[in-house]
Amino acid sequence: MKKYTDIHKLSDNKFLNLFKLDALTDTGRKFDYFFVSRRKAENIKILTDDMKAEGVVIYPIWKENPDKIVLIRQYRYPVGDYLYELPAGLIDGDELPKEAAVREMKEETGLDFEVYDGGDDAYRRPFFMGAGFTDESCNAVFGYASGTIGRDDMEDTETIQVVIADKAEVSRILREEKVSIRAAYLLMHFLHANRENPFAFLEG
Repeated sequence: MKKYTDIHKLSDNKFLNLFKLDALTDTGRKFDYFFVSRRKAENIKILTDDMKAEGVVIYPIWKENPDKIVLIRQYRYPVGDYLYELPAGLIDGDELPKEAAVREMKEETGLDFEVYDGGDDAYRRPFFMGAGFTDESCNAVFGYASGTIGRDDMEDTETIQVVIADKAEVSRILREEKVSIRAAYLLMHFLHANRENPFAFLEG
C-alpha cells in the first residue's frame, strides 16, 4: 500500500534538505509527514527503494595497542555541547565506503587507517540511521588506526578533539558522557573484545 500521495521539497541546501509527504494513515486519513535527506529530490529513497549509504562510521582500533580505540569528541550544534563519537563522514561521489573511511579518518584525526576486510560482509552493509526523520543510511568500516594526531586536513567548521581511549575510559564515557548512539553500541562490542582478535564479533 502506498502511504502518501505527493512529495514536496521545502528547502534548497547543498548538504541536507527538508521534504514534506502528503501522507496517509492505514485508514486513509491524510496528514503531513516531514523528513530530511542528503539526496537530490529525484533520488530520495522513498522513490528509489535502495539502501546505498550516504556515509560511513569508522571503528578504529589503535594498532599499537588493540586494547585502545580512537574516538572523537565533537561539538554538535543541535545539542549545543560536545558528544563522544566514532570518526565518521560522508561518502564522496563513487567512493567505496572503505575509501571514504581512510579519507575521513585522515581529515578528522590526522591518523592513517588500515581497513580490516575479514569477517562477515553482512555487518558492513548499509543500515539506516534514524528512519523516523531521515532516509540516510551508513556503512560501518572496521580497521586499525596509527600515526600522529593532527589537524592539517580538518575543516574549520568542525570542532574535534581526538581521544585514544582504553577500556576503562570507554566504560566511563558510556556511563557519564554524552555519546552518539552508533558509537555507543559499537563501543559496547569494544569493551568485550579480545586484543588478539579485536574483530571477532564480525565473524557472525
